Amino acid sequence: MFVDRVRVHLRGGNGGAGVVAFERRRGLPKGRPTGGNGGRGGNVIVRVDEGMASLLTYQRNPHHRAGDGTHGRGDLQHGRAGEDLVLPVPAGTTIYDEEGTLIADLVAEGQSIVLVEGGRGGRGNAAFMSPTNRAPSIAEQGEFGREETFVFELRLLADAALIGYPNAGKSTLISVVSAAKPKIADYPFTTLEPNLGVVEVDGREFVLADIPGLIEGAAEGRGLGHEFLRHTERARALVILLDPSPLQADPVSRQLEVLVGELERYSPELASRPRLVVIGKADVPGARDAAEEVPEAMLISSVTREGIPEFLHAVADLVETAKRRTPDRPGYVLHRPARTPFTIRREGQTWIVEGIAAERAVAFADLTNPEAADMAAARLERLGVDRALAEAGAKEGDEVRIGDLTFEYTPPWTEDEEDCEEDFDE
Repeated sequence: MFVDRVRVHLRGGNGGAGVVAFERRRGLPKGRPTGGNGGRGGNVIVRVDEGMASLLTYQRNPHHRAGDGTHGRGDLQHGRAGEDLVLPVPAGTTIYDEEGTLIADLVAEGQSIVLVEGGRGGRGNAAFMSPTNRAPSIAEQGEFGREETFVFELRLLADAALIGYPNAGKSTLISVVSAAKPKIADYPFTTLEPNLGVVEVDGREFVLADIPGLIEGAAEGRGLGHEFLRHTERARALVILLDPSPLQADPVSRQLEVLVGELERYSPELASRPRLVVIGKADVPGARDAAEEVPEAMLISSVTREGIPEFLHAVADLVETAKRRTPDRPGYVLHRPARTPFTIRREGQTWIVEGIAAERAVAFADLTNPEAADMAAARLERLGVDRALAEAGAKEGDEVRIGDLTFEYTPPWTEDEEDCEEDFDE
């Protein structure tokens, strides 16, 4: 089964917690701090693997999570980092975030991107030792791994795309000129998924894609072909196959008009690429008369092999010309801007502070410890959370929530202090 679009839910591993520990010696009830740090959580990485042909595995299992880091221990033993999770995808996979922003276009074997980062490991008390604090009794919790949703889309990497009406003979043609074995039958929409075939002609190779049949209105969602138009986007050249058989309601001239029109509506840039117009089924009655309607078209037959050698040379020439005009486009990874340190919103009577920086500021193992509470308050003040809450309209005694922590808000200054500050400025 061919799957070319999936929605996946990814989560980085949780970081391990730091620990409070001391070296115990006779006569020194609380000696040198020896609490180790927790290990970081694993990242979720997406990497191109040429062994993958579609995104089927992610349709069956859209939820994936990296490994968690382990907790630190005494004697300066740090936790082990969580194992990164590497997700293989086919070459030609594009990745979008929940807002629909394209963040990666992966086209080469081994190309990769870190999509979701694991949580940072918490620091043990040994990391907080300083000249002014020789025996800290605080440690940080590990951070939760980030959790995000993405859309993976596959666009086949082909040199030329075969485009035509349903039952125009595209599958038969690609089976004749390559080793591809698509499903073939005498009814419309036989091809329910794109097929790729590698064609060799006199030492030259190119990849030909059989795109499911297009009908009028495909660019707006009619029929099946619209689901696969994206697979023509990477093709350097287009091969438009017209069907002269009496079974087709539209004459070949009308078919050409409709197919080019659908390509233009989908993407004007795509429609402007080099193209070859071909009339297939030269063996059916009336084919040669139909060919007079489109003088620029090449006449071929997949059954009798009439015109096939000339057709292959023409496509190979077209692909080479297109390659000279448009060299290989490397894939890319969008470097997403760093997230804002925190945001503030009101939910009922509670102020919600969200953001990795704010959560890190209060990520202590025990906030009932006065030392930890004082350090958390100092971190929030340096970060500007107190002042931002005041500017947002928070009043003394309002409830504030950061992650799992809820506390009462205390303004960073009193009204008297603010008046004194204004007097000083004057």
